[in-house]
Amino acid sequence: MKARWNGEVVADSKETRVVEGNHYFPPSALRMDFFKKSDKTTVCSWKGTASYYDLDVNGKINKDAAWYYPEPKSAASEIATYVAFWKGVEVSET
Repeated sequence: MKARWNGEVVADSKETRVVEGNHYFPPSALRMDFFKKSDKTTVCSWKGTASYYDLDVNGKINKDAAWYYPEPKSAASEIATYVAFWKGVEVSET
């Protein structure tokens, strides 16, 4: 799976984990030069507290476009530190 935004592949992995229709990419699949930590957090009743990244690609910022669970609840332990995308980030097999 590849995650693309603003003309660049920001993550690429053959081993994503799918939860609630979202592909979660392992940290090793991320091109970290495009990721900037965000102050945003949200809480999911069964996964726990999510943290966010902004994407900074070719001079454009996509605020809070990626999220992850640094310390998820036990029900979501399989996605600990894995990153998912939204806000126009295209996730596809090619």
